[in-house]
Amino acid sequence: MNWAALSNRPRETRDTLFLLAALGWTLLPQLTQVPLWCSALAYAALGWRAWLAWTGAALPSRWLLVVALIGASVGTVVSHQTLIGPSAGVTLLVVMSALKTLELRARRDATVVFFLGFFLVLANFLHSQSLATALAMGVSVWALLAALVLAHLPHGRPPLRQALTLSARLLLTGLPLIVALFLLFPRVAPLWAMPGPGGARTGLSDRLTLGDVAELAQDDTLALRLQFEGANPPPSARYLRGPVLSEPDGSGWRQARRLEPVPADPGVGVGTALKRAPVLRYEMTIEPLGLTTVPLLETARNRPTQPDTGLDVPWSRQPEGAWVAERPINERLRVQASAVLDAPAHEATGPLAAPVAPDDPRWAPYLALPADQHPRTLAWADERLATFGLALADNARRAQWLLDHIRQQPYAYTLAPGRLGEDPLDTFWLDSRAGFCEHYASSAVVILRRWGVPARIVTGYLGGEVNPINGVLDIRQRDAHAWVEYWQTGRGWVRLDPTSAVAPERIQRSERLALPRGLVGQTLVDLDPALLEQVRAVWGAAEHQWNQWVLGYSPHRQQDLLQALGWDGANSRDLGQWLAGGLSVVALGVVAWVMVRSLGRRRDPWLHGHERLRQTLQRRGYEAPDHLAPDGLLAHLRGQVDGSTDLAPLADALASLSLWRYAEQSLRPPLRPVLRAAQRAANRLPRREPAQRGGHRGQR
Repeated sequence: MNWAALSNRPRETRDTLFLLAALGWTLLPQLTQVPLWCSALAYAALGWRAWLAWTGAALPSRWLLVVALIGASVGTVVSHQTLIGPSAGVTLLVVMSALKTLELRARRDATVVFFLGFFLVLANFLHSQSLATALAMGVSVWALLAALVLAHLPHGRPPLRQALTLSARLLLTGLPLIVALFLLFPRVAPLWAMPGPGGARTGLSDRLTLGDVAELAQDDTLALRLQFEGANPPPSARYLRGPVLSEPDGSGWRQARRLEPVPADPGVGVGTALKRAPVLRYEMTIEPLGLTTVPLLETARNRPTQPDTGLDVPWSRQPEGAWVAERPINERLRVQASAVLDAPAHEATGPLAAPVAPDDPRWAPYLALPADQHPRTLAWADERLATFGLALADNARRAQWLLDHIRQQPYAYTLAPGRLGEDPLDTFWLDSRAGFCEHYASSAVVILRRWGVPARIVTGYLGGEVNPINGVLDIRQRDAHAWVEYWQTGRGWVRLDPTSAVAPERIQRSERLALPRGLVGQTLVDLDPALLEQVRAVWGAAEHQWNQWVLGYSPHRQQDLLQALGWDGANSRDLGQWLAGGLSVVALGVVAWVMVRSLGRRRDPWLHGHERLRQTLQRRGYEAPDHLAPDGLLAHLRGQVDGSTDLAPLADALASLSLWRYAEQSLRPPLRPVLRAAQRAANRLPRREPAQRGGHRGQR
């Protein structure tokens, strides 16, 4: 921007451009939330209004704005199928805020735009309450408040720095009240929740096709955070179990539709090893990604619980062990859970805990193979079973042989396996031998089932990264993983991870495959290889504290705070009454303070004497406006008298009044004699008749 050219523009142009910039910044978070036409219309209106302000051109006619508003309403109905509700309401708010700037003529219009901007700030928190959103909206409030201050500053050209400084002081002045309201206002559940992010990829779908997890592993978005009681478990123990996929689905897999239920509490009836193993307790914060399956550490010992957060998400345990919410989780959610890591992944519990014959129908879901799929891999499995029959005598030996085969052959672990032809699994296993975790897991399940070993795919997350600032484990989408569970007599379902054979560093040290960096990230890495990781760790720690202490400030925590302050047993009604009373007392105190300051100004002896002088002059028929200083008042009186009137005594008294008010302390004369002299001089002036007053007005 040409700042020199802007400085030469009228103040109205500069203030209008500043307000438009603040409104444009406030609208940024809505770009991904409202329909594309809405964002385009809003920023087109802001850009047009900025051009009109810069060129000084006339504003558009009202009929054009009416047509635009009707079109926006029709577009809202088409996009949301209604004009009522949070989504449609936010879309209309965005459009109307931008269109209102096109009729920005007077201070009244500007005030409407200011408060529409404040409503937009609130609307942004309907979609996200993250730390980034809070900081961005803090800047918006500061800028909007500065624009409001500019509109009420005196005439002239006050600098932007003055308005920004004053608005910052106002925000800091109100900060204690904001904190008090946050801590003490009764905590209630949200009145409504906006729809969750459409199409969010979680890696925990009930279906899996080769390439799905590899695609997700290129997404660096945060999925969840874990905070453990005590030391973090090693990376190889950080398997977060999600959906279990056991039913063939063409070239992929999906969750079984009919399985016998398992006990609700997997800790009941488990073996001695599981009972004696130490319990690892942790708290998990799940990002609002539309999850239905909650990925918990193996082995989950009991039902996950929610702290008192105001959200009630009912859980159910699927027959294959995954915990599923009855509705997608579109709000950030904290759950507390426990796990046993020093025991087998899954002991012999559930419908197959007792010895089961190989031909029992309950094995069918875990032995089924896709029809007319993977003929070359199945033939390879048959040949190996015939060749190494003795070495493959039981399920455990068959699983171990398969791991050894992967380890000994030139298989590669990659996010980009390339084109795999009409039968991707055959091409991967026998030709390219390069793939990601889901390629190895799918191949292992097919081969194990061909050998008569019940097996299934488990998807979830593995490893994660420990934040060095606060020790919290960050799990990102790129930590998505797929592995295998097979049935071992006497133990139950046992984890088998083929990735450990081809890429042991992924399991043992939680090393991820490198992703291409953006321009900013690559620049930071080029400057200092550790700088980007440090910035990321600090931001992650700050965001976690924000989630825990601000978004996680629940009714339970509020009660703990009140008890610490010595207020036991307070309910929401009592808290609301006391808070209303406290705010009333504060408001009355502010009113009293303003009145005392006003009285203090009225008791100023100089102002009081000047006001009495004006009243005396007005009683004698002279005009004495209240905005005039002594020198200006004398000049105004000279225009109301003829040449025969002696104004010298009054002129001397007004000069002394001006000297007393504006001179240094050492040069001031005594005030009381000056005021008495001014009153005497005013009383000696000849009284003006009404006719003279009218004549004077006519002359002017």
